[in-house]
Amino acid sequence: MSIDISIAPSGPLRGELSVPGDKSISHRALICNALADGEAQITGLLDSADCRSTMSCLRQWGVEFEETSDRVVVRSPGQGRFRSAPSVLDCGNSGTSIRLLSGVAAGLPFRSQFDGDESLQQRPMRRVLEPLASMGANVDNSETAPFWIDGSAGLSRGFDGELAVASAQVKSCIVFAALRAEQPSRIVEPGPSRDHTERMLSAMGASIDVGGAMIAVQPGASLTPQDVDVPGDISAAAFWMVAAAMTQGSEIVMPNVGVNPRRTGVIDVLQSMGAQIELSNRRVMSGEPVADVIVRGGRLRGTTIDGDMIVRALDEIPVLAVAAAVAEGATEIRDAAELRVKESDRITTTSAMLTAMGVDVEQWSDGMRIVPGTLRGGEVDSFGDHRLAMAAAVAALSADPESGPTTIQRASAVEISYPAFWRDLDRLRHVDAV
Repeated sequence: MSIDISIAPSGPLRGELSVPGDKSISHRALICNALADGEAQITGLLDSADCRSTMSCLRQWGVEFEETSDRVVVRSPGQGRFRSAPSVLDCGNSGTSIRLLSGVAAGLPFRSQFDGDESLQQRPMRRVLEPLASMGANVDNSETAPFWIDGSAGLSRGFDGELAVASAQVKSCIVFAALRAEQPSRIVEPGPSRDHTERMLSAMGASIDVGGAMIAVQPGASLTPQDVDVPGDISAAAFWMVAAAMTQGSEIVMPNVGVNPRRTGVIDVLQSMGAQIELSNRRVMSGEPVADVIVRGGRLRGTTIDGDMIVRALDEIPVLAVAAAVAEGATEIRDAAELRVKESDRITTTSAMLTAMGVDVEQWSDGMRIVPGTLRGGEVDSFGDHRLAMAAAVAALSADPESGPTTIQRASAVEISYPAFWRDLDRLRHVDAV
């Protein structure tokens, strides 16, 4: 059901908040353990529409899940005993599900059919289908979902080459297929995408060697189920980081947030803008670096976001654009053409959201220039994009009080990655300053 939500401008945000489990790691904890024969427990798994799409697809292949209040138990016969799905594998809105599971499907001795919702059907899929075809899989000649993959003939070749885009989804797809290929694979990244797949599979016994931009995969290793404690999602924490950083008097503490260096671009960008961000209690949890993140409000300045930083902060660009809207001096975002093929065209939709709230935005093919101004309440469209809906909420908090509240259309999109977002927003707004 699509709903609209109205957000009034707010004063300082204060309090401690546990953000939901990391979405990327949650997907991989489900998929990697499904490939192994046996049982594993996952605590802190993100309970969202996207992760449930992954679970639904894996169930069709014969994987069982037992859910309790604090954990999910994965019971799998192992990838070698997967059965053909009785129906289409519906990935909903989840690009992670459809791309990562495509790599798994390439190593299965039957045909798998994939589809998703209207948004997912617009996203490019040749970037995974072509590498899988080069490894020997028989694939549908389609640019987008729906499509099919048939691994009946086996993967006679490994992958050897550089990826066309720096994408953890594409890389992970190929890594999953490479585990079942008849030859070794060598994957070269054009930029530093997130490495959760390599970390998790290595801990489970896969033969994966990472050296700089190159990932070498030796097929045939037996995987051992691995219990996973999922850290808090830095992409979810990013909304509160920006909300606190741009509001004088705010202080938010978020414990147990994943701070994998491939994911901390949002922190680096905010610090370059002058944000007061502290990482304390650093440690390692299930092979991933975590820390408690403390953010205090202050004054921000404009910056430039480009190059490798875009890869490390791609999902956070919409909310970073909101920070830019209230900073001192213009902000330029370059090298971000990949934003155009996300859940929405996030260059166009982020620009539209800020423009609707009174901010001057110049849009480019690969980014935008944001000239800060006074945010004003009004009506904005999330375009059904979960990150746009949450970014708009953060902007609404800092709008001119005299302009009134901001109504966010299709606000229920947050269910994709952060179902408790509106509840957490209310909690932070209603804590008295001390």
